[in-house]
Amino acid sequence: MKTIETGIPGLVIVEPDVHGDERGFFMESWNAGRYEAAGLPGQFVQSNVSRSGPGVIRGLHFQNPAPQGKLVSVLEGRVFDVAVDIRPDSPTFRQWAGVELSAQNHRQLYVPEGFAHGFCVTGDSALLSYFCTALFQPEFDAVIAWNDPDIAIRWPLESGRLSSKDASAPRLRDFTEAALPRMNP
Repeated sequence: MKTIETGIPGLVIVEPDVHGDERGFFMESWNAGRYEAAGLPGQFVQSNVSRSGPGVIRGLHFQNPAPQGKLVSVLEGRVFDVAVDIRPDSPTFRQWAGVELSAQNHRQLYVPEGFAHGFCVTGDSALLSYFCTALFQPEFDAVIAWNDPDIAIRWPLESGRLSSKDASAPRLRDFTEAALPRMNP
C-alpha cells in the first residue's frame, strides 16, 4: 500500500496493492493494521454504497456535530472526488484537493473529520463505497454549494445533475463558525 499526501494534513490518497493476472485482480480495500500504520484510522463504524449516473454532482456534504471521516473508493466507473477543509481554526481552512478515483486505478481517498466531501461522475455511471468513522445522522447533515466561488474548485464539469438539496446549498461564508466542525472542539 502506498499513501500520497495531498498538501492538506490528514487528507490522503491511498493506492492499495493490487494483485492481478489473466483472471482478474485481488486487493485489500481496508486492513486496520496497515491503515493505522500509515496514520489513517483503524476503525470504521459504517459502510455505505451509492450509485450515480452520468453528470451527477454530489456534495459538498459534511456533518456537524459528530463529523465523519470517510475512506472513499470507486467499485465501478470513475469520479472526480473532492474534499475541502471547512474547519475555521485550521491553517488550511477553505483549501481543497481533488483526485480521480476509478475502478481502473483502484485509488482511495481518506477524507478526515472536519472536511466537506463531494464528487462528480466523469463516466457513464459510478458505484462508490464509503467506510465512515462515525454514524450518519441526518439531523446533522449539511451541504455547501459545489460551485462556491470562494472555494473555487476546478471541477471537470461546468454543470451537472444535482439533488434539490445540493442545488440550493449555501456558500461556505453563509455558515456561522459554530455550524462548522473544529480542529480542537
